[in-house]
Amino acid sequence: MAMATSTIPGTGFKNAGFGPSFASGENYSMLMKSVSVQARVPNRPTRAQPMMKNVNEGKGIFAPLVVVTRNIVGKKRFNQLRGKAIALHSQVITEFCKSIGADSKQRQGLIRLAKKNGERLGFLA
Repeated sequence: MAMATSTIPGTGFKNAGFGPSFASGENYSMLMKSVSVQARVPNRPTRAQPMMKNVNEGKGIFAPLVVVTRNIVGKKRFNQLRGKAIALHSQVITEFCKSIGADSKQRQGLIRLAKKNGERLGFLA
C-alpha cells in the first residue's frame, strides 16, 4: 500500500493526496464560477438600532413637569442638566456613606435605590 506524500508550503497545503489544492489560490476563479448565484447568501439589510425608552415614561407624579421642562429647554440641554443633577445626588449619597461609615457595596445599593425611586416618581420620564 502506497502512502501519499505532501509538502506544506507557507501558502497552504499542496497535493496532500486529495486532489488539487484551492488553498493556495489555484483554480479559485473556476471554483467561484462553479458556485451558482442562488447558493450565495445575499447581504442582509441592516437592522435599525433599538430605541432606549424609559418604561416609566409618563408615569409618576413629576412626569408631566419633567416632560414640559424637556420640551421647553430642549432635549440636549435637558439631558445635560439631568446628568449634572444625578452626579450631584450621587456625590451627596457618597458623602453620606462616608459620614456613617458605609462600605462601597452599601453606597452602590443606595444609588440604585435612588434611581428606582426617581423612576417611580417620574424624574426619569
